[in-house]
Amino acid sequence: MNKKVFFGAALVFMASQVVSAQQTTTEEEVNELEEVVISDSKFNLKREQSGKVITKITSEELERSQGQSLATILNRVAGIEINGSNSSAGKNLNYNIRGGGNRQVVIRIDGVTVNDPSTISGEFDLRLLSLDQIESIEILKGASSTLFGSGAATGVINITTKAESTNKISANFQSSIGTNQSQEEQDYDVNEFVNSASINGTVGKVSYIASFSNQFTDGLSEAEKFEDDSSNERFDRDAYNKYNVYAKLGYQWNKNFRFHFFGNLDDFRNEFDTGNGIDGNNSGSSRQLRGGSFWEAKYPNGSFTFVDSYALLEREFLTDFPSRSESRVYTFDAYNKYKFGNWLYTVVGANGSYSDYNGFSAFGRNEPLTQTINDHEADFDIIDPYINVVYASQFGLNINAGARLNIHSAYNNHLVYNINPSYTYTFGDNYIKGLASYSTAYITPSLFQLFAQTFGNSDLEPEENRTIEVGAEFSLDKKTVMSAVYFNRNQKNAIDFVNSQYQNISEEFTTSGLEVEINSKLFEDKLVLGGNFTYTKVDENLSVIGIPEIKFNASVGYNLSPKSFVSLNYQYNDDRAGRFTDFMTFASEPRTLDSYGILDFYINHRLMDNLSIYAAMNNITNEEYQEIFGFSTRGRNARIGFNLTF
Repeated sequence: MNKKVFFGAALVFMASQVVSAQQTTTEEEVNELEEVVISDSKFNLKREQSGKVITKITSEELERSQGQSLATILNRVAGIEINGSNSSAGKNLNYNIRGGGNRQVVIRIDGVTVNDPSTISGEFDLRLLSLDQIESIEILKGASSTLFGSGAATGVINITTKAESTNKISANFQSSIGTNQSQEEQDYDVNEFVNSASINGTVGKVSYIASFSNQFTDGLSEAEKFEDDSSNERFDRDAYNKYNVYAKLGYQWNKNFRFHFFGNLDDFRNEFDTGNGIDGNNSGSSRQLRGGSFWEAKYPNGSFTFVDSYALLEREFLTDFPSRSESRVYTFDAYNKYKFGNWLYTVVGANGSYSDYNGFSAFGRNEPLTQTINDHEADFDIIDPYINVVYASQFGLNINAGARLNIHSAYNNHLVYNINPSYTYTFGDNYIKGLASYSTAYITPSLFQLFAQTFGNSDLEPEENRTIEVGAEFSLDKKTVMSAVYFNRNQKNAIDFVNSQYQNISEEFTTSGLEVEINSKLFEDKLVLGGNFTYTKVDENLSVIGIPEIKFNASVGYNLSPKSFVSLNYQYNDDRAGRFTDFMTFASEPRTLDSYGILDFYINHRLMDNLSIYAAMNNITNEEYQEIFGFSTRGRNARIGFNLTF
């Protein structure tokens, strides 16, 4: 038995033994799992009233992931594959939910959709965010365009930032140091530093929060040498430096009316290589300056909410062919929620987005940049009215249905809709739920795909998606939750890079799969078990970046004492077949990357009520693998840190 399968089987065996033991422990009083609130309807409904299986990453889980990247944490969720999360710190990321790419995933921060019109797919760069500023994350999988707009074809990542304290003044400081080394170079030099500080509080009706964080990482080359490269030349290390500044000021007029304003500056600079197996003296930078507001007015049985943001984004690449982009995007969401008794929940709203983009490039490292994309041409506006209704009966039947009219300045109008019935049978503190859904999505081409010099194609048509889901969820005494969901997604007019230009693909593609999850807290919450299994069948013609057909995660955590917690996490990724570009010939060639498994260890101890320390070791077995063909991955690495609050 190889070690990858052994570690996964061992964790599953441990979990099964503990569950078996728990079934015989009937006299012990067990704490219940926190009742999950969900966002698939914009109402805080009970989990059993939802027709979706939503994954929530809590503040407790995020605290136990200090020093890690957001991408690494999301990569552990069922149905999600983020290529680049285990590579060098500055490696560009590809988000894949249920086999879909970046352009099919919507990312929202505090109720506002974020994106960058200058990126190839118009996606938001997760490398800009700091984990220290995040309170929790909800992942809603499946087409969700009726509530969250164009692009929500395979999933939505809802990020909630940390809230201010109710005390007049509170502060938090976090710091960690660690190694950043490959499998071959295990010298344990300290090459990673992550620090953050925040001050927040509430004075009368005024609330405030201000935070700063910084990360510096070095020690690892982005590209790795090919196996047949016998030269003694060492690839240069590629550094990554990021800082984040965030501020929010709020006012609670009374119990029915509140508002706040926010602003953030996110900036990172990274060094990167020419391509797979090729070292290079390249650098890049990305900056986001974003500000906005939130307004909420409550009235009997309902509320009206308006939230917006305006972002200025700049990206620059210094290579043999330098480029720079400047983009602007304004987004708003205005909606009214009204509840009829405890059985009918309605949302009526309008979502808007206004984007434009300037692009500059040069044909030599020392040549001046010239404008190739003009924001007077490269811009479009979207205004989408939408409605969503949830019927929650007293006898277990729940129906979530909605529709949205996409009104696009370049692509006219298009209607998307969803219907999501579910039925919950409750017995005691347990329930079993069956669910099904049929939903559609509509994705317009990005400004880059439309207007990029040479590569762009102004004749591109929008992509259309249809998703069917069938599943079940079982909750035992509110301490163990198990779920299984089958999905089938059909994709029309997919956009791909063909013959040096972006083009629509005339064939229809189908992606299907199965997601299984289990989470449990046992023995008075001393033992925390978690695991998920994902099977994804992607059409061969869409398998470009190598999504594993089988992937599973397993974790076992234990509270050694009221002040100490220890855990093991294991992740297995199956073989990944895809098309990878050979940067020696610039040809796209089919390749299969080997399977791999990663085992991580974490321990936390609270020295005082306001001070905790932790240590972690990732990839304990020093597994050697490739996440992306020709690029480095991290070997065995250690990290220590502390968290101080007062």
